[in-house]
Amino acid sequence: MPLSIIRATIDYVDQLTPLLDGYRQFYKQASDLENGRAFLHERLTNNESVIFLALLDGEAVGFTQLYPLFTTTLLKRMWLLNDLFVAPAGRKQGVGEALLERARQFGIETKAQRLMLKTNVANTTAQKLYERTGWVRETDFYVYNIVL
Repeated sequence: MPLSIIRATIDYVDQLTPLLDGYRQFYKQASDLENGRAFLHERLTNNESVIFLALLDGEAVGFTQLYPLFTTTLLKRMWLLNDLFVAPAGRKQGVGEALLERARQFGIETKAQRLMLKTNVANTTAQKLYERTGWVRETDFYVYNIVL
């Protein structure tokens, strides 16, 4: 079975959980499978995000999670590509590119004006992937955060 990208439902939470945990650990968070599973379950149950799951020979090897946003100035939908993770077993096999392409197609299907993402400045591997697949780094706006 080759690479396939599917839209995850609640039935895939158990396959997604270790991927989410790997993603979180990449960003220096402690492993927490129980809360990760609950987080995914809540997002999917409440239709708060869209998750695409990459299966390589039937094995879950990557995912991307999108959250809905809107642009008031253009009166359009946008999607925040908040998470993209490929497990070691899926790297260098086109999984990241396939997930990004599926997210792009989903944006088109939902008549979104754009997809956006942010990534860690030090994550140059991801930056190369994004730029290679047509993403353009924003230079016109600053991003501000306040921790609550």
